[in-house]
Amino acid sequence: MGERRERSIVIVAACALLNEAGAVLIAKRPLGRPLAGLWEFPGGKVEAGEEPEEALIRELAEELGIEIAKGDLTPLTFASHAYPDFHLLMPVYLCRRWRGSITANEGQELAFVRPEELRRYGMPPADEPLKIALPGLLRV
Repeated sequence: MGERRERSIVIVAACALLNEAGAVLIAKRPLGRPLAGLWEFPGGKVEAGEEPEEALIRELAEELGIEIAKGDLTPLTFASHAYPDFHLLMPVYLCRRWRGSITANEGQELAFVRPEELRRYGMPPADEPLKIALPGLLRV
């Protein structure tokens, strides 16, 4: 067997926010951040002792200025990707209901796109499989 490399596991919760027209919100990573210029699903790192849903509620309030109730988050799928320095696990939730107006609080560009159009957007390696799977998952 090959030598195993010790890598930390990082959990990042993400959300497919769907508007009434069935379009999903994506955010462009701003300059100065890792993977700048790539699009991603909103969310963020799950802190120690925090549940993924709690992290999403916190992150979406910070990043987008919206309030989401835990009961409005539905587990949808997950991603798993080995980066050079860590392994990312990303639970993805579906949300169709929130309070407040979506605002780019961190200077990020935002776009609502039809799920089948996600393939046109460059995304981080962990998100790439999601943009292919999401249209089918949302039709169920």
